[in-house]
Amino acid sequence: MITSFLQISLYFLICLITVFLLWKNWTKQKFRRLPPGPPSLPIIGSLLKIDLNKPYDTYRKISETYGSVFTVWLGDKPVVVVSGLEALRNAFLNLGEEFSGRETYPLLMHVTGGYGLLVNSGETWKQLRRFTVTTFKNFGMGRQIIENRIQEEAKNLVEALSQFRGIRMFNPKEMADKAVFNVVCSILFGRTFEYCDPQLNFFCDVIELYFKFLCSIQGQFYNIFPTLFKFLPGKHRKVLESVEIFKCYIRNQADMWRKNLDTEFPRNYIEAFMGHMIKEKDNPNTEFHLKNLEASAWNLLSAGTETTASTLRQSLLLMIKYPEVQERVYKEIVEVIGTSRIPSFQDRLKMPYTDAVIHEILRFTDISPTGVPHKVLKDVEFKGYYIPEGTVVIPLLSSALSDPKLWKNPNVFDPENFLDENGCFKKNEAFLAFGLGKRSCLGEGLARMELFIFFTALLQKFTFSGTQPVEDIDTSPEFACFGRLPRTYTCYAKHHP
Repeated sequence: MITSFLQISLYFLICLITVFLLWKNWTKQKFRRLPPGPPSLPIIGSLLKIDLNKPYDTYRKISETYGSVFTVWLGDKPVVVVSGLEALRNAFLNLGEEFSGRETYPLLMHVTGGYGLLVNSGETWKQLRRFTVTTFKNFGMGRQIIENRIQEEAKNLVEALSQFRGIRMFNPKEMADKAVFNVVCSILFGRTFEYCDPQLNFFCDVIELYFKFLCSIQGQFYNIFPTLFKFLPGKHRKVLESVEIFKCYIRNQADMWRKNLDTEFPRNYIEAFMGHMIKEKDNPNTEFHLKNLEASAWNLLSAGTETTASTLRQSLLLMIKYPEVQERVYKEIVEVIGTSRIPSFQDRLKMPYTDAVIHEILRFTDISPTGVPHKVLKDVEFKGYYIPEGTVVIPLLSSALSDPKLWKNPNVFDPENFLDENGCFKKNEAFLAFGLGKRSCLGEGLARMELFIFFTALLQKFTFSGTQPVEDIDTSPEFACFGRLPRTYTCYAKHHP
């Protein structure tokens, strides 16, 4: 009896080993023509060679050895990194369809359930993106309607900062988050919040908590070893619980608008989406259902708030660090706009220096150095290598934003990067702050309008100064993994006479 059991166990073990070896051989054959890269170890891959605090810096250094396209292994998963403007354009513009997939990171999948704009690919993503772009345009994106909302929020932001009277120091993060959140919220829900509303504080706190975890080393390990984290305590549990409460609010908003739905003239994104759900109610394969609505709304609110608000508060820190730039921007504001009326987006056409400063803030801040990871939707030949369907691809946008061959002064904050010899604004094709290709930032138009109006409205009314000497001000990010989140700081806002 015992002998028979041992024989069966031995046979089972041999079968397992055989299956494992066959799988390893299949994997090796499948990925044998991937781009070269640093050596990897079993289970952990290339992790020991990657600075998890600044992975994009590691990727830039690896590209010096292996070229513009190379492979790193994150755990047992190969990741192809595309570096340099030429390679980025070839991949995400010339082969845009093949590289337009979205890598489904475990944390993003857990939060969205696999639904919404951010994590989907193919036809699902195309339908949701097309609907969102059209809806935003219908609500006035790029036109006066949206601009009026931003201008109104800019007035609220100026009023909120006025309470400090130039003598009380404050942290601009809280105000910037609330102003930007309100703009996105007005489009999605048709409402805004008072800055003192505890619910608004909660929403902004959830978004901050989520992105800090996403950009932390722990967040990276969650994405590499998600199964392990199911059994571990830690920050991820609080993050996921908080996001669920936020999503519950989105569901409640959907229920509220459903009771008084206007399908012909929707008043916000939620109502427009639900109207589309009714139109496609007889389509069994429709992408317009509550789960996609909930996840898409979360995507737009979280990403739309964090990226723009972070850039706005980093812009103030840079003005404090470089007071001569702040003074020159103020002079241009006075010359073109004056000191009484609120700035408009069209003013930027007459303000080349201010426009250059905002572009340089975006370039220098480099808030998304690797973008959101892509994956190839089908087998593709690229740069002489073979990338199998489903392979994760990281666009190293940072490599273009800091290329010394493409910028006057890539490693320092310098608005001259966007000015010609006559002081006119000068475009640069290496400016990839919003990504490129089919999956470039959907909210780019909104973000550009917000940044210009908020930035100029604040500098029109205030001179910002720090609480320490300018030479001691650190403009490097506090978190720099998945994205680069600015440091928390305090400052003063003194009214112009």
